[in-house]
Amino acid sequence: MTKKRRPPQATGSPRREGRSRRRSDLPGWLLPAGALVVLAAIALVVVVVSQSASTPSAGSGSTGGTGQTIDGIQCQTSEQALFHIHAHLAIFDHGQEKQVPLGIGIPNSQVEQTQQGPFVVSGSCFYWLHTHATDGVIHIEAPAQRTFTLGNFFNIWGQPLSTTRVASYSGNVTAYVDGTRFAGDPRSIPLSAHTVIQLNVGTDVPFRPYTFAQNL
Repeated sequence: MTKKRRPPQATGSPRREGRSRRRSDLPGWLLPAGALVVLAAIALVVVVVSQSASTPSAGSGSTGGTGQTIDGIQCQTSEQALFHIHAHLAIFDHGQEKQVPLGIGIPNSQVEQTQQGPFVVSGSCFYWLHTHATDGVIHIEAPAQRTFTLGNFFNIWGQPLSTTRVASYSGNVTAYVDGTRFAGDPRSIPLSAHTVIQLNVGTDVPFRPYTFAQNL
């Protein structure tokens, strides 16, 4: 198992002294029942998190990377930091925005719930191109500077990308890069620092800018 990446944590309030003491007016037979309710709630949360990680909105049935080297891109036991940038990908199918799944490039993803939503904290390894959340942000973390392309990312994802196909969506594909229409093969789009990419399938949706978080 790889080294865990911790999502941002909310600051909690200190526990009040004596909070765990049993109330004298609470019948003892209710305590086991209360414990069962808590355990059931925890089990439900685990099931929901598990389902959210295994049921992506786009590219279901992915046959992507499981640890093998793809396009010369390795899957390593820890995230690399020497070359660390981010790009953003948005996909629209006939006018409807489709979610880019979390855990692309992180086989056997382990997900934690945060205030911002589900976040992949670890897996069996990390490809140099991967996603931690469903925000469309592609994390590019490599041991050396190199030019990566959108085609590399889709190969790791295990989904097709062409002028007529984006993952499981078919139709004429219009690509925009930082607000400018891209005339070539969308596979050749370079993933540079803070590149904003939009792929429209079927219907040409106006470009929507994206603002990266300050820590990205």
